[in-house]
Amino acid sequence: MVADLEALVEPTTRGDPEAPLRWTCKSVRRLAEALQQQGHQVSRSLVAELLNATGYRLQANRKTTQGDSHPDRDAQFGYTNTQLAAALAAQQPVISVDTKRKERVGDFGNNGRQYRPQGCPQEVRVHDFLIKELGGAVPYGVSDLAAHAGWVSVGVDHDTAAFAVNSIRQWWLNLGRLRYPDATRLLITATPAPAKAAGGGRNGSRVGLWKRELQKLADEPGLDIMVSHLPPGTSKWNKIEHRLFSFISQNWRAQPLVGYRVIVEPISATTAKTGLTVRCELDTGRYPSGIVVSDAEIAALNIKRAEFHGGWNYTISPNTYPPNCAFISRRALSSIRVPSCLLSRRPVGGLPGRGRSLSAASLKPRVRYRFTQLYIVEGVTW
Repeated sequence: MVADLEALVEPTTRGDPEAPLRWTCKSVRRLAEALQQQGHQVSRSLVAELLNATGYRLQANRKTTQGDSHPDRDAQFGYTNTQLAAALAAQQPVISVDTKRKERVGDFGNNGRQYRPQGCPQEVRVHDFLIKELGGAVPYGVSDLAAHAGWVSVGVDHDTAAFAVNSIRQWWLNLGRLRYPDATRLLITATPAPAKAAGGGRNGSRVGLWKRELQKLADEPGLDIMVSHLPPGTSKWNKIEHRLFSFISQNWRAQPLVGYRVIVEPISATTAKTGLTVRCELDTGRYPSGIVVSDAEIAALNIKRAEFHGGWNYTISPNTYPPNCAFISRRALSSIRVPSCLLSRRPVGGLPGRGRSLSAASLKPRVRYRFTQLYIVEGVTW
């Protein structure tokens, strides 16, 4: 009987068309019925005992197969780890960022179980259709790896790169600059780099709005912002998933998120034995989607790409030129004619002189001109 039982539960018989339990649940009741059809006198309780004695246990699926991976996957992890260790040793802020799962506001079911009086479960909606009057919530988290503390901005509008960077800004203004008063740079580990050209998410390596907003953030406190994206297909490896989001999910388990206050307060009350503290605030700002960043705005970024995978690893430094400066590349130098006085860095008095062409010999590449300091001669603006 034991041999017949093992034949029934053997995984290799799953695809055998002659197997009696093909495509059916291998419960002890069904196994007992199959053994009885083979002439064995057995009950489901005896089947459970025999399975336990032969080393079988109920087991769920284990997510281990990661699919296709980038050939530089391990190298990118090693590069990121080196950057993290150097920043932490220099007492510079290091944060991990990402968006938690979007939540629908209302009396919807939430995973998990909570103690309640017997026979009085929390009643929730059968269907999870969005309640337009209440909307949804977008929790964007910032995990401070050195301080083991978190910041969460709960947005009420679109989940965009502008919202993501503003969440980082709020962390810096409320917590970061107080913890790191002598900081000169900020290291961010973000969403995995996209495997396809169209991928990347709100803070992906190919999102122009993400980089433009980071440039604005770098200009405000004067920090160098270093970004290191995880390699493609490794979103579950992001530190914030295990150091912050998992504890938030445990703290509001089985609790319907009927309002924004019910979302913000449980997040703020999230703690862990390791000393985790979390601060959460509601962000009522509007972040329109579909914003297109022009090539000129990308060219104006003060960005330096690393030698190793510059698309994944880069530094955005404070722009010493104001946003109203134009960018001129080497290719365009020979075709531009401007007054000679504009080529001088010394204050120029009087009227502009004779115009002449620019050349690579007269100017360094990637020159920016202050077009806000214009010369007007007889109503003509230079």
